[in-house]
Amino acid sequence: MKLNPFRVDPAHPFQLAKFLSISSLVLILGSGLLLSVFITNHAKTALLKKNREFALLLAENLNHQIYRRFTLPVVLGFGKVELKRSDQYERLDQVVDSTVHSFHVLDVRVYNTDGEVVFDTTPEFVGHTDLGGEAVQRAVSQGEHSFVLENHLQLWETLFSLHLEPGNVLLRTVYPLRAERDLNFRDQPGPLLGVLELSQDITTDYATIVQFQRLILAIMLLGSAALYVLIFSLIRKADRVLAERVRDKERLERELVQNEKLASMGRMVASIAHEIRNPLGIIQSSAELLYKKEQTKGGSTARILEAIFQESKRLSQTVNDFLDYARPRQPALEEVNLYKVIQHAVTFLTQEGQEHEVQVLNELPEGFIVQGDRDLLYRGFYNIISNAIQACAAHGQVRILRGCHEQHKVVLIRDSGPGFDATLVDRYMEPFFTTKEQGTGLGLAITRSIFQSHGADMLLRNVPQGGGEVAIIFSEPCE
Repeated sequence: MKLNPFRVDPAHPFQLAKFLSISSLVLILGSGLLLSVFITNHAKTALLKKNREFALLLAENLNHQIYRRFTLPVVLGFGKVELKRSDQYERLDQVVDSTVHSFHVLDVRVYNTDGEVVFDTTPEFVGHTDLGGEAVQRAVSQGEHSFVLENHLQLWETLFSLHLEPGNVLLRTVYPLRAERDLNFRDQPGPLLGVLELSQDITTDYATIVQFQRLILAIMLLGSAALYVLIFSLIRKADRVLAERVRDKERLERELVQNEKLASMGRMVASIAHEIRNPLGIIQSSAELLYKKEQTKGGSTARILEAIFQESKRLSQTVNDFLDYARPRQPALEEVNLYKVIQHAVTFLTQEGQEHEVQVLNELPEGFIVQGDRDLLYRGFYNIISNAIQACAAHGQVRILRGCHEQHKVVLIRDSGPGFDATLVDRYMEPFFTTKEQGTGLGLAITRSIFQSHGADMLLRNVPQGGGEVAIIFSEPCE
């Protein structure tokens, strides 16, 4: 079955975080790249606009200088312009060189109206008719200037080349070469003399834009990475909280269903146990009386009467367990010295410990005081210590220690037995669950309810050195 990334699945609590984090990364990178492209293109457009304005200004100045310093003197001196003559060619070359000097102009070329090169700062191109192209034809026919950007770099070279060689990026300006307007006809352009072409090296300015692009891209990537990490951590944290709430909700739902079942069962069991407790008490006392009489006489029915008495006694204890669980008693709070309470329980359980060859040590300080009901606390610790003794093998040991957890008093009952089954730790305190062949499964459930009524928590765990441990965490602060 295909998982829906927008539905929180307790089995996959982090799928939403993964989906949203990857989506956010794609969105951040996409938007960052678009923003970077927009910013760098805007900067590149502004740079080209500035270079075109400068090139146009330089072309106008060169047109003025050629007309004033070359065309007029030559026409007045020779009658017409003939660039095939070396003296006129050299004169024009001097005018051009003095005008474009130090302006990063690589080449200046002049075309006649037929598209033939009549002047070039590189003389070997003079006489060619295939160099002008559409830009020169448009300048002759329409009298318009134009710009052509020649970029000899590949995209990867532009982004990853650390140094751009001069001449990699050229701006070619085609400008109609005209005679300057007469004083009487300023509103009309002068006659077309030819076409002027300037080739400028703008690699340095272009390299500045490339550096700016790299800087924007680096900032975008670093910012995107930082924002992605922030969003990812927030989403993961939110998803963990959400997953924890889902687990808590499911746990509470299970507990609610279980409590409803137990409440119904408890009411039924309480009514049944109440009805059979009195007749059972009569059977138990009668069997005990008859057993003692028959035992004194040495009759043959003593064994049968003993079995009746023991079974009725066991059944009476089971009925009492059901009633205690169904109708828990509210504690009468007072100051209780747990050392004395536990020592009292240890004294009564010493016989059982001797039978199992188990040593029971009460290592609590004598002034270990908590608020509680003495009788209920005695019963709770009696049950835990009794279970600990039964869990130990021969020559085992049970220790009662004090501890402190988050500044709260703790009583630790630690045994040297095999410890708790890790797969069943959460079920040991469930009502009617038991791993013993005989028993109702209510012992630990009743014990936990006793400590919960005192505001204490009961934890089952294994200790690293071996054995099981029951921790009772009270609400009183540690000394």
